Amino acid sequence: MKMKKIMKKILLILVAIFSVGVLAAAADNDKLINKSQLPIAAQQFIDANFAGVDIMYAKEECNILFNSYEVRLANGAKLEFSNKGNWEEVDCQQNEVPASIIPQPIKDYVNRNYSGEKIVVIEKNRNDYEIKLSNRLELKFDKDFNLYDIDD
Repeated sequence: MKMKKIMKKILLILVAIFSVGVLAAAADNDKLINKSQLPIAAQQFIDANFAGVDIMYAKEECNILFNSYEVRLANGAKLEFSNKGNWEEVDCQQNEVPASIIPQPIKDYVNRNYSGEKIVVIEKNRNDYEIKLSNRLELKFDKDFNLYDIDD
């Protein structure tokens, strides 16, 4: 009886170790791709908001549940897209994020309260937006564009 319990525990531990190894190997399966291999929505986003800026590289980040995409542009901007090609983050380093992707209430808030500062990063999540200003201040807005956090 005791031996069966010990064997079961050992088997369970071995299965867990094997599973972790397989998951770790699958999680780090990134590959370089061409722009044409990005989802159509991501291609259209780049064409509309970064026309004329060369792509240094694009890569597909293969995860266990879904894939995502990262694109680095020649001007230093880093773009992140979901598996469907919807933008999730635009990091323009010290350059300004294209105004066309910033929701108007966020633009209005920044213009009213931080005149002269540029939005250099914008991140869109399911329930909120996070932006970073050129003065390094980070602002978080809920889905209704109400400011709920400031981080400096």
